[in-house]
Amino acid sequence: MSTKLDRIAELAREDPKRRFFSIAHLITPETLEAAFRSLRKAASAGVDGVTYEVYEGNAGENIRQLHRRLKDGTYQAQPLRRIYIPKEDGKQRPISIPALEDKIVQKVAADILNAIFEQDFLDCSHGFRPGRSQHDALDALSYALLKKKVNYVLDADIKGFLDSYSQCSYG
Repeated sequence: MSTKLDRIAELAREDPKRRFFSIAHLITPETLEAAFRSLRKAASAGVDGVTYEVYEGNAGENIRQLHRRLKDGTYQAQPLRRIYIPKEDGKQRPISIPALEDKIVQKVAADILNAIFEQDFLDCSHGFRPGRSQHDALDALSYALLKKKVNYVLDADIKGFLDSYSQCSYG
Protein backbone atom coordinates (compact mmCIF):
# COMPACT_ATOMS: atom_id res chain seq x y z
CA MET A 1 0.00 0.00 0.00
CA SER A 2 2.89 2.38 0.54
CA THR A 3 3.07 3.10 -3.21
CA LYS A 4 -0.62 4.09 -3.22
CA LEU A 5 -0.16 6.09 -0.01
CA ASP A 6 2.94 7.73 -1.44
CA ARG A 7 0.89 8.80 -4.46
CA ILE A 8 -1.91 10.14 -2.23
CA ALA A 9 0.67 12.07 -0.19
CA GLU A 10 2.22 13.44 -3.39
CA LEU A 11 -1.17 14.63 -4.66
CA ALA A 12 -1.94 16.25 -1.31
CA ARG A 13 1.47 17.95 -1.28
CA GLU A 14 1.08 19.26 -4.86
CA ASP A 15 -2.31 20.81 -4.14
CA PRO A 16 -3.03 21.57 -0.48
CA LYS A 17 -6.66 22.43 -1.36
CA ARG A 18 -7.24 19.08 -3.09
CA ARG A 19 -10.09 17.05 -1.67
CA PHE A 20 -10.11 13.29 -1.60
CA PHE A 21 -13.65 12.02 -2.02
CA SER A 22 -12.95 8.34 -2.43
CA ILE A 23 -10.33 6.57 -0.38
CA ALA A 24 -12.22 3.34 0.28
CA HIS A 25 -10.31 1.63 -2.54
CA LEU A 26 -7.17 1.97 -0.39
CA ILE A 27 -8.64 -0.38 2.21
CA THR A 28 -7.83 -3.80 0.80
CA PRO A 29 -7.25 -7.22 2.31
CA GLU A 30 -3.53 -6.54 1.84
CA THR A 31 -3.61 -3.25 3.77
CA LEU A 32 -5.69 -4.85 6.50
CA GLU A 33 -3.21 -7.73 6.69
CA ALA A 34 -0.27 -5.32 6.93
CA ALA A 35 -2.06 -3.38 9.67
CA PHE A 36 -2.75 -6.61 11.56
CA ARG A 37 0.92 -7.65 11.31
CA SER A 38 2.00 -4.24 12.65
CA LEU A 39 0.04 -4.65 15.90
CA ARG A 40 1.73 -5.61 19.15
CA LYS A 41 1.34 -9.35 19.61
CA ALA A 42 1.12 -9.09 23.41
CA ALA A 43 -1.45 -6.26 23.48
CA SER A 44 -4.51 -6.69 25.66
CA ALA A 45 -7.70 -8.01 24.10
CA GLY A 46 -10.82 -5.88 23.76
CA VAL A 47 -14.32 -6.72 24.96
CA ASP A 48 -14.53 -9.68 22.56
CA GLY A 49 -11.50 -11.36 24.18
CA VAL A 50 -9.79 -11.92 20.81
CA THR A 51 -6.01 -11.84 21.11
CA TYR A 52 -3.44 -11.49 18.34
CA GLU A 53 -2.58 -15.17 18.67
CA VAL A 54 -6.22 -16.28 18.36
CA TYR A 55 -6.86 -14.02 15.35
CA GLU A 56 -3.63 -15.12 13.70
CA GLY A 57 -4.79 -18.75 13.83
CA ASN A 58 -7.17 -17.99 10.95
CA ALA A 59 -5.82 -14.60 9.86
CA GLY A 60 -6.47 -14.99 6.13
CA GLU A 61 -10.16 -15.76 6.54
CA ASN A 62 -10.57 -13.25 9.38
CA ILE A 63 -9.10 -10.48 7.20
CA ARG A 64 -11.28 -11.46 4.23
CA GLN A 65 -14.40 -11.36 6.42
CA LEU A 66 -13.37 -8.00 7.92
CA HIS A 67 -12.81 -6.58 4.42
CA ARG A 68 -16.20 -7.88 3.28
CA ARG A 69 -17.95 -6.25 6.26
CA LEU A 70 -16.16 -2.97 5.56
CA LYS A 71 -17.13 -3.06 1.88
CA ASP A 72 -20.78 -3.91 2.42
CA GLY A 73 -21.22 -1.48 5.33
CA THR A 74 -21.96 -4.05 8.02
CA TYR A 75 -18.74 -3.52 10.01
CA GLN A 76 -19.42 -2.07 13.44
CA ALA A 77 -16.81 -1.09 15.98
CA GLN A 78 -17.04 -2.94 19.29
CA PRO A 79 -17.45 -1.13 22.60
CA LEU A 80 -14.17 -0.34 24.33
CA ARG A 81 -13.00 -2.45 27.25
CA ARG A 82 -12.27 -0.16 30.21
CA ILE A 83 -9.54 -1.00 32.68
CA TYR A 84 -7.87 1.05 35.38
CA ILE A 85 -4.16 1.15 36.07
CA PRO A 86 -2.69 2.53 39.29
CA LYS A 87 -0.90 5.88 39.23
CA GLU A 88 1.99 6.90 41.47
CA ASP A 89 -0.30 9.08 43.60
CA GLY A 90 -2.57 6.12 44.41
CA LYS A 91 -5.31 7.19 42.02
CA GLN A 92 -6.25 5.14 38.99
CA ARG A 93 -5.95 6.02 35.31
CA PRO A 94 -8.72 4.74 33.03
CA ILE A 95 -7.56 3.02 29.85
CA SER A 96 -9.90 2.02 27.02
CA ILE A 97 -8.91 -0.97 24.91
CA PRO A 98 -10.41 -1.48 21.45
CA ALA A 99 -11.12 -4.91 20.00
CA LEU A 100 -8.38 -6.30 17.75
CA GLU A 101 -10.32 -5.79 14.51
CA ASP A 102 -11.03 -2.21 15.53
CA LYS A 103 -7.28 -1.70 16.01
CA ILE A 104 -6.71 -3.04 12.48
CA VAL A 105 -9.29 -0.69 10.95
CA GLN A 106 -7.98 2.25 13.00
CA LYS A 107 -4.42 1.59 11.80
CA VAL A 108 -5.42 1.50 8.12
CA ALA A 109 -7.53 4.65 8.51
CA ALA A 110 -4.70 6.44 10.35
CA ASP A 111 -2.20 5.51 7.63
CA ILE A 112 -4.48 6.88 4.91
CA LEU A 113 -5.28 10.08 6.81
CA ASN A 114 -1.60 10.61 7.63
CA ALA A 115 -0.72 10.31 3.93
CA ILE A 116 -3.29 13.00 3.12
CA PHE A 117 -2.71 15.45 5.96
CA GLU A 118 0.88 15.03 7.15
CA GLN A 119 2.32 17.66 4.80
CA ASP A 120 -0.20 20.23 6.05
CA PHE A 121 1.32 20.35 9.53
CA LEU A 122 4.01 22.80 10.55
CA ASP A 123 7.44 21.39 11.26
CA CYS A 124 7.12 22.60 14.86
CA SER A 125 4.05 20.39 15.40
CA HIS A 126 4.85 17.12 17.17
CA GLY A 127 1.68 15.71 18.71
CA PHE A 128 0.63 12.27 17.46
CA ARG A 129 2.62 12.53 14.24
CA PRO A 130 4.45 9.63 12.60
CA GLY A 131 8.12 9.52 13.45
CA ARG A 132 7.84 12.16 16.18
CA SER A 133 7.73 11.74 19.92
CA GLN A 134 7.42 13.78 23.07
CA HIS A 135 11.22 13.66 23.26
CA ASP A 136 11.45 15.32 19.83
CA ALA A 137 9.05 18.01 21.05
CA LEU A 138 11.16 18.62 24.15
CA ASP A 139 14.33 18.79 22.03
CA ALA A 140 12.69 21.34 19.71
CA LEU A 141 11.52 23.38 22.70
CA SER A 142 14.96 23.29 24.27
CA TYR A 143 16.58 24.39 21.01
CA ALA A 144 14.09 27.23 20.56
CA LEU A 145 14.57 28.50 24.11
CA LEU A 146 18.35 28.41 23.86
CA LYS A 147 18.94 29.50 20.26
CA LYS A 148 15.95 31.58 19.14
CA LYS A 149 14.39 34.84 20.25
CA VAL A 150 11.48 33.94 22.53
CA ASN A 151 8.89 36.52 23.54
CA TYR A 152 6.54 34.32 25.53
CA VAL A 153 6.61 31.03 27.39
CA LEU A 154 3.31 29.45 28.37
CA ASP A 155 3.36 26.99 31.24
CA ALA A 156 0.14 24.98 31.33
CA ASP A 157 -0.50 22.14 33.74
CA ILE A 158 -2.57 19.51 31.96
CA LYS A 159 -1.83 16.76 34.46
CA GLY A 160 -4.79 14.42 34.62
CA PHE A 161 -6.52 16.09 31.65
CA LEU A 162 -7.29 12.81 29.89
CA ASP A 163 -8.58 11.32 33.14
CA SER A 164 -11.44 13.81 33.05
CA TYR A 165 -12.75 12.68 29.66
CA SER A 166 -15.82 10.53 29.85
CA GLN A 167 -16.03 7.66 27.41
CA CYS A 168 -17.79 8.69 24.19
CA SER A 169 -20.44 6.56 22.59
CA TYR A 170 -21.10 6.75 18.87
CA GLY A 171 -24.01 5.06 17.29
